[in-house]
Amino acid sequence: MTLSMTLTSDPQRNKMAAYGRYHTAVVRGIPDSVRYEALIQAEQRDYVDVEKARQEKAVYVQTLRDLGLRIVELPAAEEHPDCPFVEDCAVVCNGTALVTRPGHPSRRGEVHAVKKVLEADLGLEVVHMVEDEATMDGGDVLFTGKEFFVGLSNRTNEAGARILAETFPDYSVTTIPVARGLHLKCFCTMAAPDVMAVGEGPEAQKAWQEIRARGDHKYAVLNIPDDGAANCMFVNGTMIHCAADEFPKSAKTYAAAHLAYPRVQVSNKELAKVDGSLTCCSILI
Repeated sequence: MTLSMTLTSDPQRNKMAAYGRYHTAVVRGIPDSVRYEALIQAEQRDYVDVEKARQEKAVYVQTLRDLGLRIVELPAAEEHPDCPFVEDCAVVCNGTALVTRPGHPSRRGEVHAVKKVLEADLGLEVVHMVEDEATMDGGDVLFTGKEFFVGLSNRTNEAGARILAETFPDYSVTTIPVARGLHLKCFCTMAAPDVMAVGEGPEAQKAWQEIRARGDHKYAVLNIPDDGAANCMFVNGTMIHCAADEFPKSAKTYAAAHLAYPRVQVSNKELAKVDGSLTCCSILI
């Protein structure tokens, strides 16, 4: 596997890159209601095994803890079956948190507990997206360390992207159409500094072409066979991606990329049944 852009040949320089350095992760418990009531795109529901989902989540959280992060865990809320997907509730950058207005009305009550912990417990400067016409899910917001890309999807609109740009004026914001799929980061994330993991599906590749053409900076691309497996995380010098038993071809692609960073595989089989992904299960600070 080769990347489409040559990276620095100095592995130590890559390891010292500032992108992806975090000290805290906000996560939230999994309610029983996720089994029957969580939102899904598929017409046919594949029911979540809640206990298995909690076991997978425990491994995910321990992985973040092992990478040096303090874990702040909010309790599950049965009245909010999608509450484990805390990423959608806030975008955090350089000590400021933009508390979003999620695109689906059923999720808007989730933000109150998240806002409280970010502001009162973690001491961040909080901006609350209150305009009635604005919507945003954090899963549509891809921060590269240099700029923002915002997916315009069924959950995120231009007004939301405008507020993001006003909140973080030091970074450019480029909107990317997402005609199919839930969020931009369902198939496009940062695998490492200056390296994007992009699914090989048509919507993912279309988004990548938009990013490449309209972004302010250049990135290498790591094409991932399965769109869902292109949702990965880069945390404190380590890449986290879905396990080989979930996406065997994609796991081989990550292994063959030789990005000079350690890798950790975690399973996300259960929450994936309700469109959950790795990035959406935490807010990284």
